[in-house]
Amino acid sequence: MAEIGNLTYDEITVGQEASEQRVLTEMDIALFAAMSGDVNPAHLDPSYARETPFHEVIAHGMWGGSLISALLGTKLPGPGTIYVSQNLSFLAPVKIGDAVTVTVRVTQKAAHGRVHLDCLCRNQDGDTVIEGQAVVIAPREKIRTRLPERPRAMIVERGERLLALIEEARSQPPLRVAVVHPVDAVSLEGMAGAVEEGLIDPVLVGPRHKIESAARLAGIDISSFEIVDTPHSHGAAERAVALAREDRVDALMKGALHTDEILSAVVCRETGLRTERRISHVFVMDTPAYEKLLFITDAAINITPGLEDKKDILQNAIDLCHALKIMEPKAAILAAVETVSSHLSSTLDAAALCKMSDRGQITGAIVDGPLAFDNAISAEAARLKNIDSPVAGCADILLVPNLEAGNMLAKQLDYLAGAVAAGIVLGAGVPIILTSRAEGRLPRVAASAVANLFHHHRRAAKP
Repeated sequence: MAEIGNLTYDEITVGQEASEQRVLTEMDIALFAAMSGDVNPAHLDPSYARETPFHEVIAHGMWGGSLISALLGTKLPGPGTIYVSQNLSFLAPVKIGDAVTVTVRVTQKAAHGRVHLDCLCRNQDGDTVIEGQAVVIAPREKIRTRLPERPRAMIVERGERLLALIEEARSQPPLRVAVVHPVDAVSLEGMAGAVEEGLIDPVLVGPRHKIESAARLAGIDISSFEIVDTPHSHGAAERAVALAREDRVDALMKGALHTDEILSAVVCRETGLRTERRISHVFVMDTPAYEKLLFITDAAINITPGLEDKKDILQNAIDLCHALKIMEPKAAILAAVETVSSHLSSTLDAAALCKMSDRGQITGAIVDGPLAFDNAISAEAARLKNIDSPVAGCADILLVPNLEAGNMLAKQLDYLAGAVAAGIVLGAGVPIILTSRAEGRLPRVAASAVANLFHHHRRAAKP
């Protein structure tokens, strides 16, 4: 069992040193902000940080100070140390990925057990980023005890993987997007966030007076955006679909209207955007407790899909994974149990979908099922149930049996597990950015990034 010990005042000698190295991560910055309450955008907002003299996010200065504190409390002198004073000079920024070596060196032993130390933090290039002096009261008694387990912390609602997709999409040309009926602050703020990140070039489709009034109330400048005036939400949906049919926009974004309004215009046989593929919704979910993105489908459109519908729903999700550079996604066909039973139609569909994959009717993924949710995402649960599967415990795609199951699963991950979800509709002539009215800025911007990456991937794949 690992142990931790200290050096007593009598054991310490002038010139004695201790060192530790730590690599700064985005999670370190987020955790320090959560603990300290210091939410200075120079540390948390890449867009803001790009305009600062450092041109990128940097660590809080006292993050480095906390590394010094950790070294004093765990190595020199170690457990039992009492901090008396500390002065620090911050000489250079610490950036994400920097490897900071912290060194403390004893310079003086004083009365009453006091020890003076020089403190130094250098980055991987040997540049001094922090320097200073500390005074501690060293322990008088020898301590040797079990090394406590380092507490595990989780930042929720952060969406680190979605932020990475946003960053990747920023390298692509912006999508021309028809924003349908954006007559409230939430719709306009999501649109404005995507514009700020360089992801979309919007066309606002809806009643001009309502759009302009909502923009004034939200404090959003829309003077540079094209507005296509329509009398009401139904008309906005129909006009946005017409713009897509005319190749004037690359995607649609749902505003302040019901999902069925926009989809009714999309699926209209005469004037819509139907293709040979069933239209379906995918939640791209960044769940802190899972090691990668989860693609949950369909939780928003197809209520009780049949086997042929599920085939298209699955293929849509696979195609999206490819667009996001997951070239051989693992798809789990979910059911309540992992055995095929004539009493559960979801297990029969799962078995059929696996055979369709074997025969090449579904392509581009490793497909297995039926799998219960725990077996799909937990290797330990699969092992305990003796499930031998290339998908169990590491699924990318979760194909749910029906809309109710998918909707409850996605919202449970969102509200109870700190997940962040980007919603998109596929299978139509253009991608449709479809998020809940309750979603905040990050999910809406991330959905725009997903649509951007999907559009450019599909265009690049065309002969």
